[in-house]
Amino acid sequence: MISPQLGRQLNPCVSEARPLSESLGHWAQYSEFGIPPRKPMRHSPLNSNPLLIISLTSRPTAVNLFWALDRISRTAEENRCLQIPELKEVLLAEALEIIAEDKAMCRAIGQHGMALLNENDTILTHCNAGGLATSDYGTALAVMFSAHKAGKQIQVYADETRPLLQGARLTTWELMQAGIDVTLICDNMAAQVMKEGKIQCVIVGADRIAANGDTANKIGTYNVAILAEAHGIPFYVAAPTSTLDFALETGAEIPIEQRAAEEVTKGFGKLTAPEGVKVYSPAFDVTPAALVTAIITEKGIARAPYTENLNALRDS
Repeated sequence: MISPQLGRQLNPCVSEARPLSESLGHWAQYSEFGIPPRKPMRHSPLNSNPLLIISLTSRPTAVNLFWALDRISRTAEENRCLQIPELKEVLLAEALEIIAEDKAMCRAIGQHGMALLNENDTILTHCNAGGLATSDYGTALAVMFSAHKAGKQIQVYADETRPLLQGARLTTWELMQAGIDVTLICDNMAAQVMKEGKIQCVIVGADRIAANGDTANKIGTYNVAILAEAHGIPFYVAAPTSTLDFALETGAEIPIEQRAAEEVTKGFGKLTAPEGVKVYSPAFDVTPAALVTAIITEKGIARAPYTENLNALRDS
């Protein structure tokens, strides 16, 4: 099994549960906790802690991290009268509960999603939405793991996912470990394999989904959605309901993280562009709901109209 430390080096994505529980272990070294919510709590027993400040500002596009930290903050507020040692135990228990829930959600997403796959289907996926980004099966990869475990013969094409190559470094590794037939392609080859009839559907994860179904995911996902639409291929998004952000009406309101120029010009330490060239490097893009065939969650599968059906799914 890959170590958490190596996993963090390989994958810049921050999942909601594993890093949170790990951080709690680090916080146990301190006499006081600091868990600032997005809006400061009046009379909070918690002080500002650099670990949490970094977490809250590290991934502005991904909503699951905020969801988990808000949940921990509420737990702390509800137990404000406890002494520090007792509070540590309560917060650790809550973090472990989040992990358990995340595992169950991953498995449920896989079970719902595999019903969309036919025997001998080949799936295209982008970035990494597997066990290295969650607590268990993942989201998009959960569908593939579940189908494979159920005995369905499937194949997967994985985009390398520039510039950090999460698809090449993480997704292919996870699928190979599971014994799933996976082929790695460069991002700019997706259209060609679709044209050749090699792809029956696309399944990706999500970092945030607006109320209308607009979906933020790793940069390049929007490209894949457009290509899938052009070739008549279903485009599925797999994500837990905690990724739904009903406070945002559309994807235009989703903040997009900007990454360092060096990730493009000097990826993995090798200079591949002229020194001093200007770089624009958004980490995510937003796929319009009109391009999304269905959204697979732990509660079931939602289809358009998403504003209505996602609300119904959340409340089910």
